[in-house]
Amino acid sequence: MSIWFNKELLLSDFNQFGKGTMGEHIGIEWEELGDDFLKAKMPVDHRTIQPYGLLHGGASCVLAETIGSVASAMVIDHASFQCVGLEINANHIHSATAGFVTGIARPLHLGRSTHVWDIKIFNENDKMVCVSRLTVAIIEKRDFSKPRSL
Repeated sequence: MSIWFNKELLLSDFNQFGKGTMGEHIGIEWEELGDDFLKAKMPVDHRTIQPYGLLHGGASCVLAETIGSVASAMVIDHASFQCVGLEINANHIHSATAGFVTGIARPLHLGRSTHVWDIKIFNENDKMVCVSRLTVAIIEKRDFSKPRSL
């Protein structure tokens, strides 16, 4: 059974996300949509490596948070709610120096006020590069471009 709010959701629907964002800047591409997972890939290149030529841990976190946050957004009703990252952690298991890394997000918890995602990132040899857990807060819809009054 599908976890997605829109039961007719297609991978092509994800192309709308990320325009003009960090995800677009570092080259994140949507790969696969399953009944209970979302997969995306990211290049290991000049935008995502650290000075030693290894995939930057922060880039792994960007990939993990992007996939998990977008997945959460696809679980909720956009007419009433939106989601924002609350906490992310990551363990960097293995290095990557070239090619692409692929992240797969699966829910651990889909509640009314929080979602928790398990995101595993693999290199092109299917070695785990990073494992991450993302907690997302589900909040009432609002315009974040306008300052809040105290």
